[in-house]
Amino acid sequence: MENGNLENGSVKKEITDNGICSSESVNGSCDVWSCKDSDSSSADHLVIMVHGILGSASDWKFAAEQFVRMLPDKVFVHCSERNMFRLTLDGVDVMGERLAEEVLEVIQRKPNLRKISFIAHSVGGLVARYAIGRLYRPSQNVGDSPNSKREEDSRATIGGLEAMNFITVATPHLGSRGNKQVPFLFGVPAFEKAAGLVIHWIFKRTGRHLFLTDDDEGTPPLLQRMIEDYGDCFFMSALRTFRRRVVYSNVGYDHIVGWRTSCIRRNNELPKWEDYVNEKYPHIVYEEHCKAYDAEESVLISTEDNTDKLEEELVTGLSRVSWEKVDVSFHTCRQRFAAHSVIQVKDHTMHKEGADVIQHMIDHFLL
Repeated sequence: MENGNLENGSVKKEITDNGICSSESVNGSCDVWSCKDSDSSSADHLVIMVHGILGSASDWKFAAEQFVRMLPDKVFVHCSERNMFRLTLDGVDVMGERLAEEVLEVIQRKPNLRKISFIAHSVGGLVARYAIGRLYRPSQNVGDSPNSKREEDSRATIGGLEAMNFITVATPHLGSRGNKQVPFLFGVPAFEKAAGLVIHWIFKRTGRHLFLTDDDEGTPPLLQRMIEDYGDCFFMSALRTFRRRVVYSNVGYDHIVGWRTSCIRRNNELPKWEDYVNEKYPHIVYEEHCKAYDAEESVLISTEDNTDKLEEELVTGLSRVSWEKVDVSFHTCRQRFAAHSVIQVKDHTMHKEGADVIQHMIDHFLL
């Protein structure tokens, strides 16, 4: 096995001109690491990249290579393959279970790993949130005081590794139903209502989860369950364990996932971004660090009339942890109408237009 890095079951290995190695498994997963032995042996930070609906591990290839190129002695990147293509229609929970198993397998075959981060696109962000709820391992030292609770959170792990960055890119955290959450429906109430009724014909069980129409044996919709520790899934405890939680969101031209659902904001919280200038990252149009709110504070913040009660519950629940919110606009780009893919830099034609977003991720990555 060349360089000692080719993993069991891999069928293809590539070495690029800039010293980056990658291997592709029989199932399509992609591992990316530095070809330099001294770098690869010291890289103890596992970065799990998760694609979106009908996607594949190759969707994150550009970003994975950029991470290793910039942080060669720090990161080992695994682009997930367990839920590719039509398997993304099986439901957020089923995909989350598969991803959790896949992550544990990677950890098992890389014993030098000490830290873990997730970067997920579109519905992959929901899948990652489900998976970390399964991978959460509480601290063994449990106390009753608030200080003990905070200490417990800081010592808890994800799959036995220290949780660092949880990053989502154009993810529908509030679901996709109604109120312009799916922009290609043009905000027409009749279209949005009809979509909720037929979405399961197209996107199967995943569609039900996204439109919050699932009702498994009388339980609340899955996205509603995922704003707390529910049963044996520690969804919110797992999110709280990460040092950073970041959402990257398209402010416009994303016809699949609306701005509000991807940035976890109410309408009256959406920022005015038009005059914001960022010379280093030209497509980053607004950045905000939102502190965690308790339930009482969140109630005071919500002042809108006619707010969807379930959506409000999702915003309130997710706001119990702090978030870094990064708003992105490709309104001046040639491929702006493909913003949902450009923000991920899904293929080589988008490298120039979306590369600064990936660079922003790397520059702010907590190691």
